Amino acid sequence: MLPATAEFQALQNQKPKNFDMIKNTINSLQNHHRFWLLTAFLFIQALVLAITCSSPFSIFTNTHKVVSNFSTPNPKKDASTNSDCLQGRVYVYDLPSMFNKELVLTDCEDLHPWKWQCGIVNTNYGYGKEEAAELTGILPGNLNLGWYRTNQFSLELIFHYRILNHKCRTPDPEAATAFYVPFYASLAMGPYLLINDTEKRDWHCKMMLNWMNNQTYWRKNNGSDHFLTLGRITWDFRRLTDPKKLWGSSFLNMPEMERVRRFTIETAPGFDDDISIPYPSGFHPNSKSQLQQWQNFVRERRRASLFTFVGAAREKTDFRSLLLSYCYNESDSCRVVDCALTLCNNGSSASLEAFLSSHFCLQPKGDSYTRKAVFDCMVAGTIPVFFWKLTAYDQYQWFMPGEPKSYSVFIDQEEVRNGKSIRKILEGYSEEDVRKMREKVIETIPNIVYTKPLEEGLSESERFTDAFDIAVDGVMEKIREENENAAVQEMETELN
Repeated sequence: MLPATAEFQALQNQKPKNFDMIKNTINSLQNHHRFWLLTAFLFIQALVLAITCSSPFSIFTNTHKVVSNFSTPNPKKDASTNSDCLQGRVYVYDLPSMFNKELVLTDCEDLHPWKWQCGIVNTNYGYGKEEAAELTGILPGNLNLGWYRTNQFSLELIFHYRILNHKCRTPDPEAATAFYVPFYASLAMGPYLLINDTEKRDWHCKMMLNWMNNQTYWRKNNGSDHFLTLGRITWDFRRLTDPKKLWGSSFLNMPEMERVRRFTIETAPGFDDDISIPYPSGFHPNSKSQLQQWQNFVRERRRASLFTFVGAAREKTDFRSLLLSYCYNESDSCRVVDCALTLCNNGSSASLEAFLSSHFCLQPKGDSYTRKAVFDCMVAGTIPVFFWKLTAYDQYQWFMPGEPKSYSVFIDQEEVRNGKSIRKILEGYSEEDVRKMREKVIETIPNIVYTKPLEEGLSESERFTDAFDIAVDGVMEKIREENENAAVQEMETELN
C-alpha cells in the first residue's frame, strides 16, 4: 500500500459541510433492503479483487513446504547513493519464502554421500560449517581460519547473502539498472532429480515465474534486465523433450527465461545468457590480509609429488578410471586420493593435503565437463592439467587468465588413451616453467574464491575483488550497455 499524502490525510480528517444532510440520507436508506444487498455484493467483489492483485501468488498452495529457520541478513545501509556504482544499481526482489528460505534444510548429516543438500543448511548463509579444527594438523598457525565445509551447490545462498549487502543495492526499483531474483532453483529441483516425476521438478520454477509475471519491472522488459544464480550446472535445467532423456528441470527452456541472465557453475555452448562462475571451494577469506597470508603459504609450500589425482572410478571405460589406474602404477610420482575409499566431498582434508603436496593436479571432466576439484586444486596453488577444453578454457572467461598455457597444461584425452605418458610430459617442464605457472595460479586465487565478509565490515585497504564481485560487475555492465543501446535505438526511431 502506498503511503498517504498530507493532502489525502487532511481530506480524511475534514468534516464535510453537508454532513447532516448526508446523515439524513443514509438513515432514509436503511429501510431499503436492496441497497444493502448491493452494498454487500460490491464489498465482496472488492475484497476478492484486492486479494488477487496484491498477492498474485497467494492463490497457490505450497504442497512442498519445508520448515526452515534460515534467515538472510538485512542490508547494513542504503547503498543507492554510492558513487562507486558506475555500472548502475541493483534491486533485489523479496520473493515469497517458499522460493528460497523454506527450501533450505534445517539439519543434515553434513558428510552423508547421497544427500547432496548437506552442507547447505540454515547457518552461515551457504558457506557451511567452519573447518578450522579438522585442518589444524595440515595447516600451520592460523591458516586454517577462513576454511569452511562448503557444498559445491551452495552458490544460490552465497550470492543471495552477498547481494543483500552489495554496495550498489538499492531499495528503489525505479533507481535500478538491474534486478536480482533470489530463487533457489537447485534446492527446489534437486530432491526430485532421482525421482521419475518431472512435474515436481518444475513445480517451484513455474510458480516462481507466475509470481514474476505479475511484477511491474519484470513485465517492463520481459526479464531482460534481470539475473539470478543457479547452484547446479546448466544441463540440470535444460530437460530434453526426448522421453528417454528426462533428467533435470525444464526451467531454462521455459519461455519466460529466454532473456534472463543466469550465473551457473557450468554453461552450455551457444547460450549467451549463461554466465559460468567458479564452483565454491572451501576457502573464504574475510580480508585481503588473510588472502595474502594464504597466497604466501602456497607459494612457499614444499611439494613432494610431481602430480596428484583426486577422484573416483566409474565404469571401466570412464577416463577417471584410466587415470586412477595410471596413478597407482606411477605411485612414486603420483599421489592418489581414491574417493571411493576416502571421503572427498565438500572439501575434505585428504583432498587439500594431496593438492598442497603436489606440483600438478590431473583434472579430467567429471560427470559433466567441469568439476569442483579444478578450483580446490588452484586454491592450493597447484597447476591444473586438463584433458578437455570445455573443462575450463571454454568456461570461466571472466575469472581465468587469458592465456591457458600460462597457468595450466593441456593433454588431449585421446592421446592418453593411446598410451602417451602424462608423467613424461610433466617432467618436461623446467623448475622455472613450473614456478611461473604456479605464480599465475596464485595470482588467480582472488578471482576464484568467494569471500565471507566480516559482520562489522572492512576498511577499504582490506577489501579485494573476488569471484562474486567479478560476476556481478560483469553482468551489471552487460545490462547497462544493453539498456543504453535500447535507449539510443528508441530515440533514433522517434527522430525518424
